[in-house]
Amino acid sequence: MKIQIKPIGYVARIDPQEDERDRSLVAKIVLEEALAPALDGIEEWSHIYVIFWLDRVDRTDPPVLHHKTGNGIFAARSPIHPNPIGLTLVEVLKRERHTLWIKGIDAYDGTPVLDLKPYPDWHGNLQVVTEFRIPAWLDEIIHGSVSGRVSNETTNN
Repeated sequence: MKIQIKPIGYVARIDPQEDERDRSLVAKIVLEEALAPALDGIEEWSHIYVIFWLDRVDRTDPPVLHHKTGNGIFAARSPIHPNPIGLTLVEVLKRERHTLWIKGIDAYDGTPVLDLKPYPDWHGNLQVVTEFRIPAWLDEIIHGSVSGRVSNETTNN
């Protein structure tokens, strides 16, 4: 089966050198001008999912295991997956014609955007997860550990 995907736009960072992991930063999603009408009403949503192509991921080895955790790649939010598709929930700040100003994207400047989807899902009932579980290794990273990989202050900004 052959699947073809065409980007609808790209991520534009305010400063191309900024840390893409800093979820407090503002960036833009610039769509093709012809798609401007497809954004009508988007500013009524507070948040959207941005689906993008991880075009800078090193894909020399087949992704099976996460290199740091040893878990299967589908059990990690690593960019190294069989299909390098990124998904991030972002806040919609404003729209200008075919450009969305957003907050919270974890993608590089110039990353191809594949699609946008409003949050939350509203098909018959709202699906908002408030109770969830995470693996022990992630809890250790979030809350700090003996090695001090990530402090609680870093994750709660």
